[in-house]
Amino acid sequence: MTADEFKALCVPATTTLREALATLDRTARGVLLVLHPDGRLRRTLTDGDLRRAALDHVSESAAIAELPQQPPITITSADSLAAGVALLDRHQIDHVPVLDAGGRPVDVMFRRDLTQRIWLSSPHLGEEETAFVEDAFRTNWIAPLGPHVDGFERELAAHVGVGHAAAVSSGTAAIHLALLLLGVKPGDTVFCSSLTFVGSCNPIVYCGARPVFIDSEPQSWNMSPAALERAFQWAKREGRLPRCVIVVNLYGQSADMDAIVPLCERYGVPLLEDAAESLGARYRGRASGGFGRIGVYSFNGNKIITTSGGGMLVADDAALVERARKLATQAREPAPHYEHVEVGFNYRMSNVLAGIGRGQLKVLEQRVDQRRRVFETYRTALADAPGYLEWMPEPEGSRSTRWLTCFVLRGADGAHRRDLVLRALERHAIEARPVWKPMHLQPLFAGAPYFAHDTGDVSAALFESGVCLPSGSNLTPAQQDRVIEQLRRALALD
Repeated sequence: MTADEFKALCVPATTTLREALATLDRTARGVLLVLHPDGRLRRTLTDGDLRRAALDHVSESAAIAELPQQPPITITSADSLAAGVALLDRHQIDHVPVLDAGGRPVDVMFRRDLTQRIWLSSPHLGEEETAFVEDAFRTNWIAPLGPHVDGFERELAAHVGVGHAAAVSSGTAAIHLALLLLGVKPGDTVFCSSLTFVGSCNPIVYCGARPVFIDSEPQSWNMSPAALERAFQWAKREGRLPRCVIVVNLYGQSADMDAIVPLCERYGVPLLEDAAESLGARYRGRASGGFGRIGVYSFNGNKIITTSGGGMLVADDAALVERARKLATQAREPAPHYEHVEVGFNYRMSNVLAGIGRGQLKVLEQRVDQRRRVFETYRTALADAPGYLEWMPEPEGSRSTRWLTCFVLRGADGAHRRDLVLRALERHAIEARPVWKPMHLQPLFAGAPYFAHDTGDVSAALFESGVCLPSGSNLTPAQQDRVIEQLRRALALD
């Protein structure tokens, strides 16, 4: 609903019933908002109200003000979606006006929107996956491992230009294995991007190690090379260099590898590249995930391609990947019986899920192009937004997948405006989210060392006013138009 469409629902109490009926028919929303002269909501008017008036023989030329007064059922702009749904259900109605602090209507929550929810990033499956899954069923390769696992590993490694790959149960499992392969032990230190999902750094704790968080840079929203260098200098003075550095490629975009890789090499610390969100992205022509000693991808249901749940560990070192496979299958020794000399994990991917992954991989480049078009559509539609709206940048030399389209609202009231935008979208069953809450601000990691960018705490500022919009490659033009309409209203652009 655009701003003009909303205004068309608002009528004065002097409107006649005949005029109200015509407006209801023209707007086709099932409700009108009847206003006091000062703009406050007086009541709502529905088809049912007009039918009851006709049965009571009220003249069509009578004004709405002559009808029996009926206090409106409303919510405020600060109320949650759950509060609105509760009112709809309790009163068995299909719409509820949203009022500002002065009692003036600013929106209407419609039940029919709730049945047409727009997701942030839903799975996008096609026809390719079906053949692989049917093959797994036909050949009875259902359990973990199998020919589709082998094929998925081989094809993914070739696609990203890395020598070897091991398919596992999740991206988090892949990071855990990678840390073990890099020798992380209890008491060690691991540097990690702060602006990320907790799955990037929970495995540090699994290993009994200590995370040290590194801020983002404004140019890419990824790890700040300046902050990383200061962290290395501190660690050297303390006499405890990190066992490895986890660099997260955020929202489909690579970090500044030209600066980060040489820093890690100078201090002799291996790089673990968390490309869970950036499969399909490129940096200086190379695939994201191929710059570190080990790279990691995720195939969670919301990722650019999915296996429902799953991950992949990649490396050029064949011995590392072979050891990852062993650890992921309970560290079973090559013996005719079940022999174990070390702790292992149940981390391998099933043959069925790998079949889905093989089908998804065939359309990866299409999915990247589709998500980039989604971003361009948003940017074009909001080109008239004031300067306080800034899109996630794409530095020269990078090609982001735009896995999620993100922006920040700059200014002193950016956090407040972000919350208003998120609530407005949620009222219309549109899933949007804040940018990740940085790990150094999470209660779980209270007290962990943190190194900010040289201009201040960039990741905290991005979280405070950042928004992630629906970005799925299967987002229809009509769905994106609906998001844009509500977003423009929430930003007061119309």
